[in-house]
Amino acid sequence: MARSSGYNQGTMDVSIVEAKNRLPELIRAVEDGEKVVITRHGKPVAQLAPPPERRQVRLGGMKDRIQLLPGWDAPVDLDRFLEGDL
Repeated sequence: MARSSGYNQGTMDVSIVEAKNRLPELIRAVEDGEKVVITRHGKPVAQLAPPPERRQVRLGGMKDRIQLLPGWDAPVDLDRFLEGDL
């Protein structure tokens, strides 16, 4: 049976076996703001937590920050490259 841990209010300790049998319930508890610590032989080994907030991707965010020199896409002369003359 889950019990409140001594280190944080709103934290529930559960054994690995109990977590396996009650995973949907534990996930609902995390969604409701509770911390769930999974223990092995009474020692914390993992914690269920909400996922980190997703960062919003902005298209064109690097526009005008990267400048490519003329010729950046020119074919490489393999012989000159291997000699180190580039």
